[in-house]
Amino acid sequence: MLNIAIVGCGKVTEHHIKITKKLKNIKVVGLCDLNYGKAKSYGDKYNIKAFKDYDSMIKGIKKIDIVAIITPSGMHFNHAIDILKKYKKNLIIEKPFLLKPSEVKKLYNISKKLECKIFPVFQNRYNKAVERVHRAIKNGELGKIRISNIRLRWCRPDRYYKQSKWRGTFSLDGGVLSNQGIHHLDLLRYLTGDIKKIYVLMKTFGSKIEVEDTVVATVEYESGAVGTLEVTTAARPDDFEASLSIVGSKGLAQIGGVAVNELQTFSPKKKDCKIYSEKIPNAYGFGHIQIYKNIIKSFEKKGFKYPISESESYKTTKLLNAFYRADELKKPVNINKIKESKRLGRKNIKLTKLYSK
Repeated sequence: MLNIAIVGCGKVTEHHIKITKKLKNIKVVGLCDLNYGKAKSYGDKYNIKAFKDYDSMIKGIKKIDIVAIITPSGMHFNHAIDILKKYKKNLIIEKPFLLKPSEVKKLYNISKKLECKIFPVFQNRYNKAVERVHRAIKNGELGKIRISNIRLRWCRPDRYYKQSKWRGTFSLDGGVLSNQGIHHLDLLRYLTGDIKKIYVLMKTFGSKIEVEDTVVATVEYESGAVGTLEVTTAARPDDFEASLSIVGSKGLAQIGGVAVNELQTFSPKKKDCKIYSEKIPNAYGFGHIQIYKNIIKSFEKKGFKYPISESESYKTTKLLNAFYRADELKKPVNINKIKESKRLGRKNIKLTKLYSK
């Protein structure tokens, strides 16, 4: 039995708890949050021990195999490094994995020395629609990729950002691209390959925040293919759409839905649209189930490698940073020839102290 302790009791925490209850050989044994009331609420509901901070939680529970970090985005690295160094625990880290590529390298270097496993969460890779398009690209059904497009039109008003002090900050959150758009950005890489050049415009239209709520960009791939990206949380009054489409030399595929759970267009086999679309109960979809199955397998099956590797995590984080760096430089950039963003994940000691344990 693998015992998991969760750090941070936000909205997705309950989803993690529910998923583990559906699986054998894994369970949540502890929860903590600086707002102890949140931890106690989930703890009472699911009969799990609740704590105010992870030090008391890890010291207070006899056996913890994995710690799941579900804290503000910009705190993932601080919490992960601290828990690794103090307690040598395996880690699950929610999206966005980390904000800076240099942090990814440091985290994996330390985890290897301590012989601890790292499990990034990019659950949408396991959606049926995504897996079908990935297979189609690999086996040549879509032909050579020519054009890609991401379009996300969601609504996040001021009240959303006022829920917590970390929201809408470069230090601990980032904007629409690093928060809402990160899954689509990861899927863009996963499905269509590595991007070489980026030109981007970032704007803030809908809320009083320091980060962007709108991004429009064009990209060029290493393969020579091109793409466009439009993501915004300045749509009003509701969420309208989120899609990823790929034009190949042999056909077109488009994935959409609340959590890229619908295969909306698939010209090689139109009937597959119905077969590979899923009705999901919430925005998290079903991908976390496969995430946890792979975590269990990585402990039980010798030689099994968790699918989201250090290289994959690094490349997605590096791509995310490149968009912000291109906006900072106000010119097209080659992502292999630039430094990481100066804004995203920048230090803010006062803000960091609020979420330090």
